[in-house]
Amino acid sequence: MAGNKKRPSSGTIGIVQQKIFGLPVDRKVLFSNHKNAYKKKIEKRQRKLIIKISFLKPFIRNNEKVLCVTTGHTPVTILEKLGIGWLFIYLKRCLLIFTDQRVLSIPTTPVYKYRNTITEILYGSCRSIRMKGRSLIIEYKKTGAVEKFFSLAGKEKKKITNLLKNITLMSDENWAEKRTNLCPRCCTPLAEKTRTCEGCELKFKTKPIASVLAAFLPGGGYFYVRQYFLGAISALLEIALFSVVVIEINNFSNGIQTGYLWLIAAPLLLILEKIVAVIHAQIFIEDFIPNQEKITVVQAKNYAN
Repeated sequence: MAGNKKRPSSGTIGIVQQKIFGLPVDRKVLFSNHKNAYKKKIEKRQRKLIIKISFLKPFIRNNEKVLCVTTGHTPVTILEKLGIGWLFIYLKRCLLIFTDQRVLSIPTTPVYKYRNTITEILYGSCRSIRMKGRSLIIEYKKTGAVEKFFSLAGKEKKKITNLLKNITLMSDENWAEKRTNLCPRCCTPLAEKTRTCEGCELKFKTKPIASVLAAFLPGGGYFYVRQYFLGAISALLEIALFSVVVIEINNFSNGIQTGYLWLIAAPLLLILEKIVAVIHAQIFIEDFIPNQEKITVVQAKNYAN
């Protein structure tokens, strides 16, 4: 319990199981360092993070225990970096929850607020899962694909490294091929190309609509996927570029001397910005963003009450 200074130092995982904010946890592991020694500062840090994942209770399976919670960033592709630059550091923030059965990845806002999207990585799906520096590197069995979660909290690095050494990567042909999205309402695993949950019929935002809005409305694609900050920046940039194009074309039509560089560059920059916006909108859609913003969770049968 919180406040006790003595904790058992055994390295065995899973002996102590209690609940914090309704979540079943292994306190002995959760509040210990990489040497399995209890530390009050670790308990304080973990409790602060668990408050942020109190919504997770319906997603926890029978007999599953939370072992560690940390901050990090979800995998980033070259296309995602295109046009965003350093902003992807804020846009790709997530919470990582290590349990005795899997890793749950929760994409969040820049202040680690839940966005109604959640993914799972079953240990049985992994050929290997390890820490390298502050990155979590996962190689999947069936496809050989590799994912890299980066910038995990440095204070948890050694602990996670030690924790993963105690995880058994069991073989089973029924394990998922890769990281899988879960329905935020009924916890059902979502098929890659589906836009409607088979369990509760919750509908998710689609790539065609995102692309059309990104192409024809200033910032429309970003607003559609609820990236409001990027949407505002994109809208201002597109309006500015479009205004330059209109002014330069009007000046050219009326025989007014104009800067021919801007006459050529502004339309090209506007087209490029639109292309980037469409690409980003399609990438964000892959997080399975529900159409409705407020969702009441309906528990699946194979999940704990």
